[in-house]
Amino acid sequence: MSFIRPEARASLWRWREVLFGVGLACFATAWALGAFGIVRMLALVLLGFAVVLILAGIQRSRFRGRGGGQGVVQVIEGQVTYYGPLNGGAVAISELAALSLDGRDKPAHWLLVPDQGATLQIPVSAEGADALFDAFNGLAGLRTEHLLRIKQAALPRLQVVWRRQDVQARINALN
Repeated sequence: MSFIRPEARASLWRWREVLFGVGLACFATAWALGAFGIVRMLALVLLGFAVVLILAGIQRSRFRGRGGGQGVVQVIEGQVTYYGPLNGGAVAISELAALSLDGRDKPAHWLLVPDQGATLQIPVSAEGADALFDAFNGLAGLRTEHLLRIKQAALPRLQVVWRRQDVQARINALN
């Protein structure tokens, strides 16, 4: 028996890093105010770590979806695998040529375009899709704020989030 409604529990879980960071910041601040010398320095370092944790937690929370969608996503050692009810596949992050968000479908889908092979379509609401945040942050030149802005805007069109630099250079040469 739980005293917290499932919706409230889900919301708290979504913001878990931020909540932990705020608690750690409160602890570190109280510790820093009551300590002297080297102990105060340790508390201030802990406070700095808490601030970084809060900022990273805000980004992660903005990326997370509601979950409960079709399929399951796994990210293991740089490989994204999607197990869907109708399709699925795997793509290595190192082999990605482009990353897009297709908002024309309901729910929206991430499109992972590899150098060779078929494009992998992953619903943003798939179970485990929040693990894609770390995988996408491994892409060279990807701006996290740009990724979050596109995901939150949820526009009903195809939006390119990232292209590998050599692919972008070929596109620029064609224009």
